[in-house]
Parts: sequence; C-alpha cells; structure tokens
Amino acid sequence: MFETSFTRSDLLILLDGAWMTLQLTFWAVLIGTTGGLVLGWVRNTLPRASIPLGWVLDLFRTIPLLIQFVLANSLNSILGLNWPIMVIGCITLGLYCAAYCTDIVRSGLDAVAPNLRRAARSLGMSYWQELRFISAPLALRVAFPSWLNMTLAAMKDTALVMWLGLAELLRSSQHIINRIQEPLLVLCIVGLIYYVMSWVIAWCGAQLERRWNTP
Repeated sequence: MFETSFTRSDLLILLDGAWMTLQLTFWAVLIGTTGGLVLGWVRNTLPRASIPLGWVLDLFRTIPLLIQFVLANSLNSILGLNWPIMVIGCITLGLYCAAYCTDIVRSGLDAVAPNLRRAARSLGMSYWQELRFISAPLALRVAFPSWLNMTLAAMKDTALVMWLGLAELLRSSQHIINRIQEPLLVLCIVGLIYYVMSWVIAWCGAQLERRWNTP
C-alpha cells in the first residue's frame, strides 16, 4: 500500500513557490519585452549602426544564465547595492529575455513587406503612423508565437534562481525532499505544477491567436 509523508502543508509550500515563479516570470518577461521592443526597433531601423548592440546582446544569449545570476549577485555585493534577491533575479532574467526578444521583434518587423510600407507612405501616412497601424500589427502576428515560446522558456529558467537562495518552486521542493526523503513523488508534483502553469499560458496564447485569425 502506498504511504507518504507528503502533507497538505507541503503542497501549500509548493504552491507558494509556484506563485514566486509566476512573479519572476511576469517581471522578467515585462522587462524583456519592453527592452526587446525598443532594441528590436533599433536593430530593424539601423541595422549597420546597431552592430555593436548586437554583439552586446550576443553576450547575454551565449553566456549560460546560471553564470549571469552568479555574476549579477557578485556585482551586487561588490558595488554595495544591497538589492534584494528578487530584484537581481528579475533584472538578470529580464535582460536575458530582452536579448532574445530583440531578435523576435526585429524578425517580425523584417517580415513586413517593403511594398506595404511604401504604399502606406504614399497614402500620406507619417513614419510613426505607418509603424503603428501597418507594420506593428503585422509584425506582432509574426512574432507572437516566438514571444510565447520565450515566455514559457523564461518560466522554466526561473528554476536557476534557486542558486541565489530565492524560494521559487524548485527550491521549495528541495526543502521538502530534504525533510521527507521522497524525491520522486515531490518532483513529479513539481513537474505537474510546471505543466499546468505552462498549459494555461499556452492556452491563453492560442486563444489570442484564434481571435486574431477570426475574420
């Protein structure tokens, strides 16, 4: 007969960790999307002049995220900033997301046919009007699936924040595993929680895409 020391209190601890994971994901994606919109527009508008910017973004994309967390935490101590771990985690993961979101936005804008832009300008639209009413809506539809994948990846990458000591979902599970010594059961529950959160985000994204495609 199956017996376990896992209790309702343990489940509540995991749910608290899941809530922390969602908060990290929200702020990181918000920072990454905001930065990506601006930097992606710069990369699309000034491709040659922004080459050095591309090199900087490549650093954030290629250096493992765990190393970035460790460096950011060390820099926080060296400079005496004394920022909370939550802030360090959000900013570091946000910059990581911004590096990817920049290319997502740039590729979305690149996908807009130049003829459409020229046609809009010939109708008397200014550059900003054309960007707002023509290019941006079309680029959004192209870039949205990639942005959604970035969001899901960011949610899973929040697990690395456990090395900074923040009690997100995976770190919360480690405390429970150390106490009840049932890693298989606890990790299965954690995996299920991650799956449910990912499914909800993906479902909301699919509903939004369906609304866009409805005539």
